Amino acid sequence: MKAIEFNHVGKQYRLGLVSTGTFKNDLSRWWTMHVLGKEDPYLKIGDTNIRSTKGDSDFVWALKDINFSVEQGDVVGIIGKNGAGKSTLLKLLSRVTAPTVGEINVCGRIASLLEVGTGFHPEMTGRENIYMNGAIMGMTKAEITRKLDEIIDFSGCERYIDTPVKRYSSGMKVRLGFAVAAHLEPEILVVDEVLAVGDAEFQKKAIGKMQDVSKGQGRTVLFVSHNMAAVQKLCKRGILLEDGAVKYSGGIEDTIRMYIDDGIIPSQSVFYDDLSAAPGNDKVRIKSFEVLPVKGNVVSVASGIHFRLRFMNYVPNIHLDVTFELRTVDDIIIFNNGKVVSPQHDSKIGEYIVEFSLPPFMLNRGKYCMIIWFGENNKYRICEKYSHPFIIEDSFYEDPYMDKPRPGILKLEINASSHFKELYGK
Repeated sequence: MKAIEFNHVGKQYRLGLVSTGTFKNDLSRWWTMHVLGKEDPYLKIGDTNIRSTKGDSDFVWALKDINFSVEQGDVVGIIGKNGAGKSTLLKLLSRVTAPTVGEINVCGRIASLLEVGTGFHPEMTGRENIYMNGAIMGMTKAEITRKLDEIIDFSGCERYIDTPVKRYSSGMKVRLGFAVAAHLEPEILVVDEVLAVGDAEFQKKAIGKMQDVSKGQGRTVLFVSHNMAAVQKLCKRGILLEDGAVKYSGGIEDTIRMYIDDGIIPSQSVFYDDLSAAPGNDKVRIKSFEVLPVKGNVVSVASGIHFRLRFMNYVPNIHLDVTFELRTVDDIIIFNNGKVVSPQHDSKIGEYIVEFSLPPFMLNRGKYCMIIWFGENNKYRICEKYSHPFIIEDSFYEDPYMDKPRPGILKLEINASSHFKELYGK
């Protein structure tokens, strides 16, 4: 059964003034659209929504010819760069705004969390806003009362629940807004990037709740996020948007791979097709350096990391070696290790590959830099150092007893069960 269906949906916005420019044309537009029920006679084809370029038209298509459907109980991740149309798509689905063309069919009640404090009245208390949001969703007062204690407990805002929402922090508004949206029994839950405002403990809690809503209760979830580890953990299917159009729709693994491979997010790897412009000198030049997950599609705490270096050597008959030094962005050295490429002074002119892996749950999330040197006999440097930054994302594998991720560079799994000794007793 289809819970959501988009049929040739497009959304056009006008830049600058919204008027046609004359009272006569404004009146003609109103009459044609609202009395005759026809399309806007002053609607122009316009440009696609590419923010980095200046178009010739005053109109842009934020979304254009969107076609897809979502089955009941599916958890779908919608990804794409900023300005791709993700939030506009969710606003159309939530009926915040109407499509310019096309049709959206929805089966069931929708609960949306699109922006911090969406739907809250600032002068009303948190408790009053819960009842108001429930009423907007079509729920009775008795239904809301039955869920009230659970909502307040999940939000963690019990102490402030009878305080006007205008005095809440942005994080408190997100907590309460998500708690309301997730607990008032919607058939469809729509969540935009707002979870990024919450702390790590609440993000993990919210991810778990969305999993319960989809798997345990068979409800549909649409999730927008730039955190690929969260999307990969939660979603089974993905939709990739680019410049207001659907670029790809399929399994979440393939969607994330296309998102990364197309360079829509900064790649963890670099390739140099023109060797004359590649890092190095007349002795050695780097062709590529790849930072890859050992498993999955995202370099994260739980994925493990595989490093692969390709380079051209132009110096024959030397004891060629490569040194890898991993540092944090604060310039703290994690390790420095050399690898001999040609041990017997028998280096050949040509291409070499050096690769190695770090296991899962070794490095904590954060930004790192791999520094590479080429040398002879581990003494003489034949090429200046090459630095390559990369990011390890969170895997939502955090300590449930801590309100934030564990600090530190290393993220080691310690299995102590076999080392405990019974000190007391028989």
